[in-house]
Amino acid sequence: MPSTGYLTIGKVVKRLQPQYPDLSVSKVRYLEDEGLLNPSRTPGGYRLYSQRDIKRLESILYLQKNRFLPLSVIKEELARNESGHASAAPDAISADVISLPVDDDEITGKLHPIDRMPELVGTSVSFVRQLSEAGVITLKRSPHGRDLVDGKDFRLIRVCDELQRFGIGPKNLRQYVTAANRESAMFEQALVVYAKRSRGAGGEATDEGRRRFDDAFSRMLGLTNSVRGELIRRRVGESFKDMGA
Repeated sequence: MPSTGYLTIGKVVKRLQPQYPDLSVSKVRYLEDEGLLNPSRTPGGYRLYSQRDIKRLESILYLQKNRFLPLSVIKEELARNESGHASAAPDAISADVISLPVDDDEITGKLHPIDRMPELVGTSVSFVRQLSEAGVITLKRSPHGRDLVDGKDFRLIRVCDELQRFGIGPKNLRQYVTAANRESAMFEQALVVYAKRSRGAGGEATDEGRRRFDDAFSRMLGLTNSVRGELIRRRVGESFKDMGA
C-alpha cells in the first residue's frame, strides 16, 4: 500500500497533542479497540492513518472534550451521521454537524443537580459521589440543600468513568489528587517566572501575553504528562518483563 498522505500513529498523536494534550498512542489504540477507528495496516502490521481517519479522530476527541459524550454515544452518532450522508465524502464527517440538545456554555457554565448525571454525563449518581469522596471533584450545595455538580467537571468525570473499564476506580485516583496538590506548587512557581519574562520591560499584561501564558501552561501540562506516562510505562514494562510476560 502506498504511504503517501498517510501518517503513523506516533505522528498523528504529535499533530493533535497541542490541541489535546492528554492524547497518547495508547488512547488512540484504545479507540481502535473500541471500534471507533479502523486505520490501514502495512504488510508488517504498522498502523497508517489517512486524512479521513485523522478527521474522524478529531471529531471523537472534540465530542469527548467539549460535549462530554461517552464513547458508546459517540460511536452511534458518527455511524448515524455517516449513514445519513451516504453520498457525501467520508472525510466530510465533523463534530460540528452532530446535533446535540444543549450548547457548550449551557453545560460548562452552570451547576447541575447530581441526579441529572445519568442524563447529562452518562454516569451513575453513586459514581459521581465516589469521585467527590475521593477528592477528584467537589460538589456544591444549593440553598435548598441539593448536591450540585460543576459543568466544568464533566470532562473529568467522563475520563474517570472510562478508567473504570480497566479496574481503576475513584479510590485509586486519590493518589492523583495528592500528586496534583503537590505538583501545583511547581507549576505556579514556573508560571510566575514565565509571566514576568513574557511581559517584558513594561510589566503590563496584554491579551497576547495572556494567550501565550495559557499556551505555555497547556504545553507544560502536556510535557509533564508525557514524562509521567513514559516513566509509568517503563516501570510497568519492567514488572511484566520480570514476570516473564
